[in-house]
Amino acid sequence: MSAAPDVSVVVAVYNTMPYLTECLNSLIGQSIGRERLEVVAVDDGSTDDSGRELDRFAALYPDTVKVIHQPNSGGPAAPSNRALDVATGRFVYFIGSDDFLGEEALERMVKCADENDSDVVIGKMVGTNGRYVHQQLYKENAAHVGLTDSALPFTLANTKLFRREMVEKHHLRFPEHLPVGSDQPFTIEACVRARKISVVADYTCYYAVKRGDASNITYRADHLARLRAAAEIMDFTAGLIEAGEERDAVLRRHFTWELAKLVQDDFPSLDRELQRQLCAGIARLADVYFTDAVRDAMDVKRRVRIALARAGAVDELAEAISSEKEHGAPPFVLDGTRAYARYPGFRDALVGVPDRVYELIGEAVPGRLAKGTELVASGWEQQGESLAYTASVRVPVLGDVDGAALRLVKGAMPKSADKAAARRLKDDHELAPVVGETTVEPAADGAASVLHARVPLELVTGKRGVRVYLDVAGSTYEIPVRGKDLPMPLARRWGRDGDPYRASAVVNPKGRVVIDTAQLNPPKRTVVRRALGGLVRKLKSRSKRKK
Repeated sequence: MSAAPDVSVVVAVYNTMPYLTECLNSLIGQSIGRERLEVVAVDDGSTDDSGRELDRFAALYPDTVKVIHQPNSGGPAAPSNRALDVATGRFVYFIGSDDFLGEEALERMVKCADENDSDVVIGKMVGTNGRYVHQQLYKENAAHVGLTDSALPFTLANTKLFRREMVEKHHLRFPEHLPVGSDQPFTIEACVRARKISVVADYTCYYAVKRGDASNITYRADHLARLRAAAEIMDFTAGLIEAGEERDAVLRRHFTWELAKLVQDDFPSLDRELQRQLCAGIARLADVYFTDAVRDAMDVKRRVRIALARAGAVDELAEAISSEKEHGAPPFVLDGTRAYARYPGFRDALVGVPDRVYELIGEAVPGRLAKGTELVASGWEQQGESLAYTASVRVPVLGDVDGAALRLVKGAMPKSADKAAARRLKDDHELAPVVGETTVEPAADGAASVLHARVPLELVTGKRGVRVYLDVAGSTYEIPVRGKDLPMPLARRWGRDGDPYRASAVVNPKGRVVIDTAQLNPPKRTVVRRALGGLVRKLKSRSKRKK
């Protein structure tokens, strides 16, 4: 190669056949062209056919592919450093040898770097075969993002384009003693040193592959190795970034991700001594870096687990994890305008974790409320010509629940509420007065409240959804009542002699309870009007489909 290439792609390789072939093919086929590309692949003592496959590509593309063979080093850091020592491109890009690139990836990222004078460019990544990749950063293209104004701290893999001049100026290299996470110190420092960091979000540049046997190094490291790696990365970050908003933004990622993964579903089954070691390690880091800002920015589940580990409350932590796995999220305790998740240790003086840890702060409350709201009983109460619908509904809240009410509401829930199966109403919402009566009592198990409601029915034809309204932490939430697993009462006839109505409690296709009332002998003009209305709706629907 006579001139320096635009980009050197570094590939650290250890036993990644057959994925390696697709990786290399995706590099050779880049739209940027082989004359602008250099591939530096380092075989880290592979014992499968990876070394031979690299040599085959080097023989086919001698002006593009460089191969270095070395004894196994135990991780990707050493081969990546070796490749950096011989790379010649204006930019350097790192790819996992079991992953692959979109055809235009390098061309688009180099163009972005040149147009914006960027030192770092992050191309959109997606996971394949069930591999999780955080997507928040890839909502839109960005000429410049930072650690505090974007999701960059949650995207710290080295799978980015780096200006090699910056890398060499600051002698950025990978710590070779870390078994996992060795790319993070490199990436964090590069992001701190970079003059500008850009994002290419309108094209999928990188496909991260989870191997069929989950043998990626990320999935193989044990708990203590991951704890030690996280601790070293967090200490490195603290040495690089002074205390404040930027450091908190980066370290929040490590509490939310790396440390929280150590206290997941498998924690209760771990050896007791290992549990203690994990809690002690988390406590050491939390004592130094778990600031109020970091705590309040985390979701309540992970926040509570970190705090319980910090307090050395091993039993309460194990109970919190196993209980949530088996029964779902705990109930909310309503206390004035505040709400708390009643995880183990809440207001336990022996545990000593402050209420603020358990408080709902910007939480995804609708989903939690919807999952814990269950129809317990459903029926009719008839008195002469009047009929009322009665229901008992279990709701996952305790404490100040007196404002809760059940209503029959006309119209469908907005589509935005479908995913969570509930919604938070706007602050300026106006609700019609409550019809009927609603009383509240604690559930027999003390883990929820039960609403008992009686709602008189109107002599009208229409459908109305059964919904619960709850005030939680200063906001009102609307929760459709589901009736999938509970038999509905038989249809009931009621009304005046000669003008009867029928009431039915049905479950719609979304599993929500709907009260359907209809006049049994409507006047002919009403029948005609309804028929014409139905015909008009069908014609409009067909017209929309044609468009």
